[in-house]
Amino acid sequence: MAVAEFPGVFPYTRGIQPTMYRGRLWTMRQYAGFGTAAESNARYRYLLAQGVSGLSVAFDLPTQMGYDSDHPMAAGEVGRVGVAVDSLDDMAVLFDGIPLGQVSTSMTINATAIILLALYVAVARRQGVPLDQLAGTIQNDILKEYVARGTYIYPPRHSMRIITDIFAWCERELPNWNTISISGYHIREAGSTAVQEVAFTIANAIAYVDAAQRAGLNPNQLGQRLSFFFAAHNDFIEEIAKFRAARRLWALVMRDRFGVTHPRARQLRFHTQTGGSTLTAQQPDTNIIRVAIQALAAVLGGTQSLHCNGRDEALALPTEDAARLALRTQQVIATETGIANTVDPVGGSWAIEQRTDEIESEARALIATIEAAGGTLAAIEAGYIQRQIQDAAYAAQQRIDSGESVVVGLNRFTTDEQAGIDVLALDPGSEQHQADAVRRVRRDRDASTCAAALEALERAAHGTDNLVPVVLQAVEARATLGEISDRLRAVYGEHQDRLA
Repeated sequence: MAVAEFPGVFPYTRGIQPTMYRGRLWTMRQYAGFGTAAESNARYRYLLAQGVSGLSVAFDLPTQMGYDSDHPMAAGEVGRVGVAVDSLDDMAVLFDGIPLGQVSTSMTINATAIILLALYVAVARRQGVPLDQLAGTIQNDILKEYVARGTYIYPPRHSMRIITDIFAWCERELPNWNTISISGYHIREAGSTAVQEVAFTIANAIAYVDAAQRAGLNPNQLGQRLSFFFAAHNDFIEEIAKFRAARRLWALVMRDRFGVTHPRARQLRFHTQTGGSTLTAQQPDTNIIRVAIQALAAVLGGTQSLHCNGRDEALALPTEDAARLALRTQQVIATETGIANTVDPVGGSWAIEQRTDEIESEARALIATIEAAGGTLAAIEAGYIQRQIQDAAYAAQQRIDSGESVVVGLNRFTTDEQAGIDVLALDPGSEQHQADAVRRVRRDRDASTCAAALEALERAAHGTDNLVPVVLQAVEARATLGEISDRLRAVYGEHQDRLA
């Protein structure tokens, strides 16, 4: 049980900064997006007025899967779990009146990340913001889609080419942009254990750095722009220890496997979101308590950025009131508890240090198994990681069903009273409005300029040139997200899950 090291000192078990929150608080984000770009823009302005220090954009499923809002596959899903973005017109409305040079933006997007990044850059250009002033993150973590979420498009090895192109372009053009957020959150939400969340996230990160090295990128540079994304669930001690173990494990991997010497490139910087899968539709006010405890674990674990879920998210997208209360949860932790005044207040606790060591050791063993199977891509293609998560999820559900795991309001301390809270109602006309809007884009743009840009994109996809400039050219020619995705589908094909 090693606790001698100081915060801000390798391997960063106790935090990546010597002063942690005494020097700077974590970024308070609220993940938001629904309906049309105009509706989401109104929510962003509201959240900024309430004190958020960074935006976090949720996109709807058609946007995530590379379909325009008028595509038959998009029917019934437009604007439902996030905002619909089909074109540069939508992106401009989404950030209307929001100075991109002053706001940090995180975008939860993976298969179509290259397109959304290009759209964001194009809007920044319209605003006259120098690209070196843009700060934020694209999730851009396709590997976890194959094992946990399912919003992939292209086969893994083609997807990795797109990701490394983003790495290389951003290194030159967006020096303050985090080019990937390697996500354990969705792995945990799919049912993994805390150990699996750490192990599979680090294994994915190793695969990305390996791919970047093969593409000629330097891990000492790339590592400074990598970020991570974890869940915070209910086991308070385990969650704090999980964050500490992940930080230490990554620092050692970067030093020992990749020979990284730059201190920042060895640091695991991460965003945390409270656990959506832990929320209950029954007695939803109880979720306020769950979220507060989970958020406290994230802060004690040393997160750099945090989102708190709304109490109503087991029922619908959060209302403004629920989003404000979730933000206030962070603000109370930051300003009223005194926790931010002490660096690593739990350091030295026997329970914390012991569980940190155990999680690191168990995660190392899982990573070694993946390496022995040929690495992360091979393990995904063989279905190994998917089966591990599915088995863990099944075991967890059995414990809930039997009552061994208590979920307040669900299998113990229940009531017959119905939840009496208002939920967000989406405009039923939004989908038709969005479909009409994307048709107008196709009708009103310069057809020949757009066609030439799409042809250039397809040629680049067949070759080896970096794809970001041609995607940027296409979005500025007002090609739609679906059209760009379809050109890449034509070259790369679509991934078929062998376990489906």
